Amino acid sequence: MQWDLGPQGIAVLAGLSIAFGGIAIALLWHRAEAWIAGVVGAAAFFASGVFISEVWFGWATEAELQPNIDGLSFDEVLIAFLVGVPILVVIRLMLRHRTAPRLAH
Repeated sequence: MQWDLGPQGIAVLAGLSIAFGGIAIALLWHRAEAWIAGVVGAAAFFASGVFISEVWFGWATEAELQPNIDGLSFDEVLIAFLVGVPILVVIRLMLRHRTAPRLAH
């Protein structure tokens, strides 16, 4: 069976990705570069979600993958957290070791 990710499936995956990026920003809110973690985290979540849904589980039938939202294997896409969280940890470590410029008084 060929899986085609439809507009509703893309919208759900984009919403999950934006929520993941928002969580990343909220966790790193005290850093000026927190938006970088949000953007990178959301992009990584989206890319890994597409890969998981369309490549990794693309062979399965619709009956085997429930819930299926317009071609998006929803439960399986949640595995993308296993990709996104380590990326956020690396970004957090990189931001922690980066020295902030000092302002002159």
